[in-house]
Amino acid sequence: MLTSFDHALIAVRDLEAAAADYERMLGRRRSWRGVHPDLGTENALFKLDNTYLELLAPGASGPVAELLTRRLEEQGEGLVGMAFGTDDAELCAGTLRERGLAAADPRAGEGRDLESGAVRHWRNVMLPTEETRGLTLFAIEHVSPPEALPYAAAEVEVGAVDGLDHIVINTVDAEAAIALYGDKLGIRLALDRRFEARGMRLLFFRIGGITVEVAASLEERGPAETPDRFFGLAYRVADAHLARERLAAAGFEIGRVRDGHKPGTLVCTIREPTHGVPTLLISS
Repeated sequence: MLTSFDHALIAVRDLEAAAADYERMLGRRRSWRGVHPDLGTENALFKLDNTYLELLAPGASGPVAELLTRRLEEQGEGLVGMAFGTDDAELCAGTLRERGLAAADPRAGEGRDLESGAVRHWRNVMLPTEETRGLTLFAIEHVSPPEALPYAAAEVEVGAVDGLDHIVINTVDAEAAIALYGDKLGIRLALDRRFEARGMRLLFFRIGGITVEVAASLEERGPAETPDRFFGLAYRVADAHLARERLAAAGFEIGRVRDGHKPGTLVCTIREPTHGVPTLLISS
């Protein structure tokens, strides 16, 4: 049913400024500079080794543009959604309904690249936020061939971002997260571990080589109905030291390279500019 982690969505105010920052951060040229005529939004896409990243901004008037504008006014820039890939939108919607989620009927979508004139088509299966603990989650079937979205070519010789390692979500209810991502969405729960020293319980759901990491505090608990919250992204690089040197030279505010929680890994934190997304680089 769900076959991959298709892409993550980041809401930004100024698309050109944000896209330029992400080109410098990723070390890659954008794959796509487009508009959604039916939605009133515009976007920049970066296709990586194992997923793609979408920067989304209000453009002309439209239903999604209005929602996005409200979100930016109330919460600022940051992660706003994630999409899972499916080979069959109709079958996906039916299966999700059988599992207790009120999935919408598949809806066709279209995007146009302003630079090349290319057009891409897809079908989305949206899920009501009342059933996803407040998060925008959906499945997407790409109707256009994969080559319709070109790979984001590297602009640097060393230190470019290769792919996405994991996305982090914060929750107050780990059991509800297991019910949603494991039982209803059918994503494999690869790890469920309590880290007493960090005061955290971490759930790792694995799909298509990417981890959806759901973090719950062992000490602070709010009402069970408290919405979950997207937190940050962790990208894979070949060498954390080289990536840090490149970004520091490019003017990014970036932390030191340190040992990661997973044995044998090195990580460093990018602080600014990330447009509201806590960002980590990781290498092994």
